Amino acid sequence: MSLQHILTPSIAKAIQDLFEVSVDKVEFQATRKEFEGDITMVIFPLLKLVKSNPVELGNKIGNYLVENVPEVARFNVVSGFLNIVISDSYYLNFFDGIKDDVKYGFVMPNPSDKAVMVEYSSPNTNKPLHLGHLRNNFLGFSVAEILKANGHKVVRTQVINDRGIHICKSMLAWEKFSPLNDKGERETPANTGMKGDKLVGKYYVAFDKALQAEAKELMAKWAEKDFSDTPTTIQEAVFNFEAAKAGKDEKACAALDDKIKELAKNQTEILKEAKEMLVKWEARDPQVYLLWTTMNGWVYAGFDQTYAKMGVSFDKLYYESDTFLLGKDQVMQGLAAGVFYQKPDGSVWIDLSADGLDEKLVLRSDGTAVYMTQDIGTAIDRFADYPDLHGMVYTVGNEQDYHFKVLFLILKKLGYTWADNCFHLSYGMVDLPSGKMKSREGTVVDADDLIDEVTLAAKEMTQERGHLEGLNDEERNQLYSQIGLGGLKYYLLKVDPKKRMLFDPAESIDLTGNTGPFIQYSYARIQSILRKVNRSIPEKCKVTSINKNELALILELNKFEEQISIAAESYSPAIIANYVYELAKAFNKFYHDDPISQLADTELQDFRLMLCVNTAKVIRKSFAILGIAVPERM
Repeated sequence: MSLQHILTPSIAKAIQDLFEVSVDKVEFQATRKEFEGDITMVIFPLLKLVKSNPVELGNKIGNYLVENVPEVARFNVVSGFLNIVISDSYYLNFFDGIKDDVKYGFVMPNPSDKAVMVEYSSPNTNKPLHLGHLRNNFLGFSVAEILKANGHKVVRTQVINDRGIHICKSMLAWEKFSPLNDKGERETPANTGMKGDKLVGKYYVAFDKALQAEAKELMAKWAEKDFSDTPTTIQEAVFNFEAAKAGKDEKACAALDDKIKELAKNQTEILKEAKEMLVKWEARDPQVYLLWTTMNGWVYAGFDQTYAKMGVSFDKLYYESDTFLLGKDQVMQGLAAGVFYQKPDGSVWIDLSADGLDEKLVLRSDGTAVYMTQDIGTAIDRFADYPDLHGMVYTVGNEQDYHFKVLFLILKKLGYTWADNCFHLSYGMVDLPSGKMKSREGTVVDADDLIDEVTLAAKEMTQERGHLEGLNDEERNQLYSQIGLGGLKYYLLKVDPKKRMLFDPAESIDLTGNTGPFIQYSYARIQSILRKVNRSIPEKCKVTSINKNELALILELNKFEEQISIAAESYSPAIIANYVYELAKAFNKFYHDDPISQLADTELQDFRLMLCVNTAKVIRKSFAILGIAVPERM
């Protein structure tokens, strides 16, 4: 139990007894480093209820606490702040209570509680996973673990975006551009040795290059006023955009040129072919469906390899190719009920302007589904599969903030009350020193390559430091992987999810500072101490007083349960990451200043060994929540 929970009723009673005033809430803050104290009560809000000066109020409450609350040893008042010093006996009692508690910090689930579903990853089957997917997967997996640690039943899931125009682009490009080998075979993972998701991604990039080239030719014709085979509506739109450029600055003209380029792309033959392929796919054309099944199979095999490297997993998979049909049914039911409306071209929309949003397409004029359609179907399907589901957490980048506002509102208008329990875990993009990643241009950082890169860097760093005696090749490779992947995960998780971040691979595996390897090394150091002492530790703590460093370490251990609760409320693994960093710092200060293995006083040595064991336990638990392994030696 946190100090706030312990002190609040005692302070409320003090105020009632001293001033005959009731308070519902007591405001606390961390004690400033220049003053003595473990926690600080803010006096100022009380001045509204009690006519006195803050110093006098603070002294009266402080004296009451010392006399009546065993946990309070002494206090000091600075202006309107009551700095409270907690007794050593409280911390020692707390420590005695947790040292043998293997479940410390975790709340056990109640079988009658409803479940929470956490969606993450949710890749497209037209390209391999990249750096952005790493942040997504690590965030979603960790949030699921945080919710489990907080007592929730959790279902981890992903929806695989395996259909749509973007998938058809890769399929069409493979048909058009894949070279034939001497056996007359097109490229496959089997005959090229290329990982399936990377092979398919190669043709997604090839499609975009062909599209750009064709659009460029078309724009050159339009510039020469050659609009042969161009619909009149498109001609008029181009003329209007060109006319609008008059008197505009360079930036405005560039924006108008982009609009013309978008028109040109939509008039290209290759994009028209991709759209025709999508219509055929939805009609279950046998040839198109066989190609789709084959290429998606290549991608799934590639994804499985990458997920195994990442150390993430799922309890349930959903496929857009299944759920979009349910979404289309819902759209038609909603159309009949007046939730949606149909335009003359046959497309179906919803008007959300009364809710402060805009009109949203839910079904194209050719009858094909859009992202919103499948997301409606997927959400409904999940609640049908899990009747005890209370809510869902969608781990998706912040460029989709608007999409999820619309989705949750549509579900609510369709009558699904559980839509109020849907949450978009919106996170910022990951940038590189070289700039923003773009999948269709092939400028992404491949997830497999990045994991391999940090693992290799960890290997080189570890070999330079030595300390690998007694480890065989398999154990060494496992260590390199734990350090490299641990550094990568920690670096991506220590930043608040909402913030955009710059990723630095070299910094992620540094052994100093706020990094995963620094914390892993702290854990390994503890294991080294325990191996060196090599004896059992008594169950009962016999010391009666503690020094500053021991206290600091116990204070950090005391925060663990509360930090898990805060992380669950905010869906933020960064809370746990930065907490465990502070714990590791406190341990290293304690280790540097206070002898352990050389101590002659066995009772004090026992206590310090207990501190080591419990610090290691909380580091291990914290890192497990983050999906990070801790090595026994480094």
